[in-house]
Amino acid sequence: MLVVMVFVAGFVQGMLLPLLAIVLEQAGYSSAMNGMNAVALYIGVLLASPFIEHPVRKYGYKPVISIGLIVIIATLLLFPLWQSFWFWFVLRLIIGVADNMVHFSTQVWITSTSSKAVRGRNIAIYGLAFSAGFAGGPLMTNLLAIDERLPFVIAALFCAIIWLILLKIRNEWPDNTVETIQQSGTLGRYWLVIKYGWFAFLPPLAFGFMEATIHGSYPIYALLIGIDVEWLSIILPAFVIGGVITQIPLGILSDRVGRKKVLLILAILGAGIFLTLPQYEEHIPLLIIAFLVSGGLLGSFYSLGLMYLADLLPKQLLPTGNVLIAISFSIGSMLGPLIGGVLIDWIGEGSLYYAIGCLLLIIISAGVIFRPTFHQEEA
Repeated sequence: MLVVMVFVAGFVQGMLLPLLAIVLEQAGYSSAMNGMNAVALYIGVLLASPFIEHPVRKYGYKPVISIGLIVIIATLLLFPLWQSFWFWFVLRLIIGVADNMVHFSTQVWITSTSSKAVRGRNIAIYGLAFSAGFAGGPLMTNLLAIDERLPFVIAALFCAIIWLILLKIRNEWPDNTVETIQQSGTLGRYWLVIKYGWFAFLPPLAFGFMEATIHGSYPIYALLIGIDVEWLSIILPAFVIGGVITQIPLGILSDRVGRKKVLLILAILGAGIFLTLPQYEEHIPLLIIAFLVSGGLLGSFYSLGLMYLADLLPKQLLPTGNVLIAISFSIGSMLGPLIGGVLIDWIGEGSLYYAIGCLLLIIISAGVIFRPTFHQEEA
């Protein structure tokens, strides 16, 4: 059931990004304004992140997920009522808050109840569900030809069915028993999480940066260097497909050989691909293969970072850790298009590949110097 809820969270995000972009473009808004509207969702995620932990600890996972789903349903039904840039900006921001409520609660629920022996597999399934939802969401754009209201109504109906099923699930709470957790306060918990697991925040940040850069800035870059839209429609999904294929195998592998080792090997291979991509970007079949392989290597960075953080922290700090994971991902997602746009203007050819490659080199360097300071005792 939790996996289905994660799928819904990804589905809503994946549907809104292209769907609203198409409608806004047809309404005559510029690419810059369109991009600004898209950032509203991530602003919502950022605004909500510091405030979700307390209600989850106090009321449990189920009520927070339930309220998140209700807000998503209501907001989706409001979109077709008024086609206005700022009205949609506010609705997107609200969706970001509500989507994060569902995302955060299910994420903590899964990580808190999974033993270290199967944590990689379970979180990989979680990552696969979100990716599948994110990939399936854009298919709803096909319904625009029938009626512009139809995608929103169907998505809301889908969320309502999930909410009704959620009502039958028993509520649970995160572990709040350790004295240091009770006494440290919010800022104290944040400091402990950063102290124990700062390296684990870098892969989700990098994944947010890569995902937003590839889907937000790369289409502009590709058109500038002469890649046709038809080829672009194959190149971009290749990265997502690669990540979907390898999510579970990499999760299971990390259970056996260790998260940090897997992360560093993937980062080294991914950096090698991106730093050499400018040499053969004119050969489209090689470019598609490179995106497929790099997606397979790096598409699990969010879930692997989440797995590693769960290994590094005492269970009582996992809600706080998940807050910082969400913030890291959101920061990366917002930096991607901003830095990507500047690099395209200033450097031009090869700029986006070098940006991703250098970010991966930073992660490799950080991984080499990082030493865990806390080790969980598994029951």
